[in-house]
Amino acid sequence: MAYKIKLDMFEGPFDLLVYLIGRAEMNIYDIEISLITRQYLDHIRLMEENDVAVGSEFLVLASSLIELKSKMLLPRITPEGETLEDPRTDLAHKLTEYVKFKNLSELLEARRESAAMRLGKPQEDLLPYTGEPDILLKMETDEFIAAFRAFIRRRKKNEELKRIHENALREQHSLTRKVGLIEKLLRGAKGRIFRFRELLGEAKNRYDRLVTFIAILDMAKDGKLKASQTGNFREIEVKFADGPSVRTVDGGDQ
Repeated sequence: MAYKIKLDMFEGPFDLLVYLIGRAEMNIYDIEISLITRQYLDHIRLMEENDVAVGSEFLVLASSLIELKSKMLLPRITPEGETLEDPRTDLAHKLTEYVKFKNLSELLEARRESAAMRLGKPQEDLLPYTGEPDILLKMETDEFIAAFRAFIRRRKKNEELKRIHENALREQHSLTRKVGLIEKLLRGAKGRIFRFRELLGEAKNRYDRLVTFIAILDMAKDGKLKASQTGNFREIEVKFADGPSVRTVDGGDQ
């Protein structure tokens, strides 16, 4: 069987995201973040494999999707019984605004093409008739300082985007590697119960704890392991899951 790959070019990260949501026939206000994040990262990798330049804004959005995916794994009900706002709300608003302005830009482009088909009267120099003097553009000292400060701000912003890009790649690599290590460990000892600290490995800093915790939540959601916790702040225990059944952190079956 032959496989045909079609690589689309997108104007920006939201253009790619809207395309994936439309292709999956999802509602913007009810996005399956896990599926869309995976498809988004796969598309970026495909672009890189085909030597297509991937702008830093694509990777910034990838980092935001990974963070949003992590938030979706957490409970939305506080200990006081209050329901927290859906983490996808802000992204849905941004997508709605993007689609609105994209449609407007397409309308303006259509009007521009229509106007290009018309002939206009060439501009004439009326100065000999009006007697108006030439207008000289001058830049005051304050204006020059403001322009220079704007240049510095843009440079700092570019450096920040580069840093976010590097962090996004590092976090994605760490999470994928951690999931693989945990799955290999559990498969090699089916039936054995592992404590959270046993899954940390040699590095036990705050970052490694966070990556390990997110990896456990992700694998539990996918039915790859069963996780349990007898009480608040108690040790989390996990074991290999033979089926899609998952144990929640309070010990109840779902």
